[in-house]
Amino acid sequence: MLTPGIKGKSETVVDSSNTAKAMKSGSLEVFATPAMIALMEEAAYKSVADEVGEGNGTVGTFLSVNHLSASPVGIKITCESELTAVEGRKLVFSVKVYDETGLIGEGEHHRFIVANEKFQTKANQKLVK
Repeated sequence: MLTPGIKGKSETVVDSSNTAKAMKSGSLEVFATPAMIALMEEAAYKSVADEVGEGNGTVGTFLSVNHLSASPVGIKITCESELTAVEGRKLVFSVKVYDETGLIGEGEHHRFIVANEKFQTKANQKLVK
């Protein structure tokens, strides 16, 4: 049952693959904002994956993020998500990201519950002309 309060967590370590330089979002060897966003989405979607029903999944539709502090290569990053609202098929999450020294990012993330097969079929129709 989807109810506010469901929590999720995802983790990574900053390495050469998830720096701003590697992800082309900057030129420095620090944790990239796109990598932080991916971690936020991962924590949120995994937290409700078993609750959305057989054959269903969720897709991200909105993310508002503040990247507050830089994190160097080698440091552990942890994201925590919390489901704060269920509005029909729309799920609203609070997301916070920490490195080993404290809060480095936060935001709000929205996901929608979809029927996986129907959603994928509709997306694939863009390829048919």
